[in-house]
Amino acid sequence: VQLQASGGGFVQAGGSLRLSCVVSVSTFSRHSLVWYRQAPGKQRESVALIGSTGTTHYDDSVKGRFTISRDDSKNILYLQMNSLKPEDTAVYYCNRLRNPLSWGQGTLVTVSS
Repeated sequence: VQLQASGGGFVQAGGSLRLSCVVSVSTFSRHSLVWYRQAPGKQRESVALIGSTGTTHYDDSVKGRFTISRDDSKNILYLQMNSLKPEDTAVYYCNRLRNPLSWGQGTLVTVSS
């Protein structure tokens, strides 16, 4: 398994979760990495990106609430999610921006109102 996301769960609106994704490739540090999510009945969408140098970009829907980070020494990508809203409910996935790997199972985040 090259992509293994974890950390999802059930949380009330306003709560926080921290997602982790282990990316099992030797070239982890060279790649821009992305957190995606797919809500029920919707297409997968990107929510946050981090470049190999640490630059970040966020979708407007999560800006100011989510923080993406990476630990190149451990090949782990993180997503700190604060002030969660019911519309954040989705399965969250990570992947490389370019030459994406086979999608893992993702981790389910459920936010109740």
